[in-house]
Amino acid sequence: MAKEKSVDVISRVKESLKDKIVSWEEKSPRRYYFTIKKADIVPVAKYLFEKLGARFITASGVDTPKGIEILYHFSFDKEGGKVVSVRLLTPKQKCEVESITPFIPGAGFIEREIQELLGVKFLNHPDPRPLLTSEDWPRDKFPLRTDYRDTDFTNEKEENK
Repeated sequence: MAKEKSVDVISRVKESLKDKIVSWEEKSPRRYYFTIKKADIVPVAKYLFEKLGARFITASGVDTPKGIEILYHFSFDKEGGKVVSVRLLTPKQKCEVESITPFIPGAGFIEREIQELLGVKFLNHPDPRPLLTSEDWPRDKFPLRTDYRDTDFTNEKEENK
């Protein structure tokens, strides 16, 4: 019975969001990824969370050659534990995306982390204050970007050789 429900929920996601899904990938029988345009994150996340009852697990971000990729991970616990990850790409030149925190409060801290560490501005985030870095940390330095160089750390390593 649980298997039928989980297959059904994946079919519902694919059917209901077909106009927003750019690409779809089944990594395993319980793991699905789909890519959307960044402008579609609010309606897509609202649909998964509010309409289908998916649980927001977390979000993750990575610096890629094409831009900053953000993945939002949702679980359908009651339908067999299927995990759906919503992938979007935002260019580094205009590194911003709408926040999902206004309707998924549990996304608040992870969006703040991604903002600090990768430089993604989450538009309409209710509390965009820095979460991890000190008050004197330069706000234009993002330590998880591939172009980040910590010159103090690098100089210290050179001195200790």
